[in-house]
Amino acid sequence: MAGWLVIAIPVAVAFASAGAGLSGPSLWRDEAYTRDAISRSLSHMFVLLAHTDAVHGAYYLLMHFVAAGFGTSAAALRFPSLCAMAVATGFTAAIARRAAVLAGHRWPEATGLLAGLLFAVAPFMTYYAQMARSYAFVTMFATLSSYLLLRAAEPEGGGWRWWCGYGVAVAFCGLFNTFGLLILPAHALCLFPGGRPPGDPPPGGTHPPRPPLGGTRPPTPRIIRWRLVVPWVVAAVGAVVVLVPLLLESFRQREQIAWLAKPDIKTLTNLTSDMAGSKALVAPMVLLALGGLFAGILDRRRLSPAAIALPWLIVPPAILLAVSLVKPVYSQRYVEFCLPALAILVAAGLVGLARLIAATPLGRTDVLAWVPSAIILVVLAVLLIAPQRAIRQSSARPDNLRLAAAIVAANERPGDVVFYLPNDMYVLGTGYPTPFLKLRNIGLGESPVASGTLTGAEVSSPAELASRFTDVTRVWVVTGASNYKFPVPSTAVDKEKMALIAGAGMHLVHRWQAGETMLTLYSK
Repeated sequence: MAGWLVIAIPVAVAFASAGAGLSGPSLWRDEAYTRDAISRSLSHMFVLLAHTDAVHGAYYLLMHFVAAGFGTSAAALRFPSLCAMAVATGFTAAIARRAAVLAGHRWPEATGLLAGLLFAVAPFMTYYAQMARSYAFVTMFATLSSYLLLRAAEPEGGGWRWWCGYGVAVAFCGLFNTFGLLILPAHALCLFPGGRPPGDPPPGGTHPPRPPLGGTRPPTPRIIRWRLVVPWVVAAVGAVVVLVPLLLESFRQREQIAWLAKPDIKTLTNLTSDMAGSKALVAPMVLLALGGLFAGILDRRRLSPAAIALPWLIVPPAILLAVSLVKPVYSQRYVEFCLPALAILVAAGLVGLARLIAATPLGRTDVLAWVPSAIILVVLAVLLIAPQRAIRQSSARPDNLRLAAAIVAANERPGDVVFYLPNDMYVLGTGYPTPFLKLRNIGLGESPVASGTLTGAEVSSPAELASRFTDVTRVWVVTGASNYKFPVPSTAVDKEKMALIAGAGMHLVHRWQAGETMLTLYSK
């Protein structure tokens, strides 16, 4: 197969698979934050980033210009993420193919093609390709940096040209989310503990000639790759140094992730099943990944697909989970960029199985050698149908803001008042804002734009709020808790909101649920 087809076919599949139904799922609250932030002027956006969401600043800036040209529909907001994931798919295939070539594996094109296709149809990939947030871009730059690392590790690879590109790619990975810098310890573990990269001369000698594609190479002594230490350290340090201002600002705004909880067993099981695609896919994916790892162990003297993929898959989640036992910082979305590594390992396992059978009397021809792997691929394809269908539904997102807006549009009346409980639930009305703008937000003291925040500043005095509660006959209370329960008011102003409703003799008319978004209507 032509090398370009190894890249082009998975990219096309990724576009077709993740692009189908791109605007189908409703925007949810994080996407509503994106829509609100990028709709502001550049000057107001920079004021916002000085208060909050600095970690998403590069993404907001990019999306500001996208929105200026294409609008803020769900499809327009998500299309850049789709493109980023398609690019990541291409680099996933390129990484797997090149690593297989460097390791001297048979059928390197098959390794690349399968890795790209497995990533292209992964439900977790579809989820983030259909999300107007920065995580698809982190994945794109993680795959780009990993590919450039392979190129830089080759003696004939171009030297500092590739290292410079690698440093830039890592910097962009961290720019779109600071946790993307966790790709660095994964790359360090990939490079330095392993054996001599292909093409390096053995100690005291000259390197053997490069084998033909799919050939093998005699084993060579295990040594630390000292020739890679200096350029990798320079590239890694450079990538981190240029991001120091962002890292400091993100640390100052660390209260944004105060909602995260310490991980437990459920955290691990959720990560495993979501990475695999579903609970039913965990066992086959784990077994195939172990097969890819076993193939890598056999090639421990070479930079194999397993050598690049295993640290990438394990190290970033392990670091975040370990730190989170002390200070919670872990969320699945922060390690989504590790998914290409799983695809590479599983592809290596499938090709490794074919290589194993080819070495036995059962694999008299290439076609026969591939029969078991082909059967496994068919089973995987069948098992992926239901998860792919499920991940495209609004129910796969925490909120259904489109449904919430439709409920308000169908039931609001002139003069209706809205309370957001607590005030940061204001975001639930910004995904599809038109119906919510018809409701009087008497608790708003300063608009989001004027306050330089995402949710605005509410009145700070219960007495002032009470003074605004005049001629009110109906009140909407908008909340959004992950336990699907009406929240207990915790601030003086929130307690006053509920007291005003009770004091006016209002009764509950109806309560609607739109995902985690809860709409409660009270009336006299």
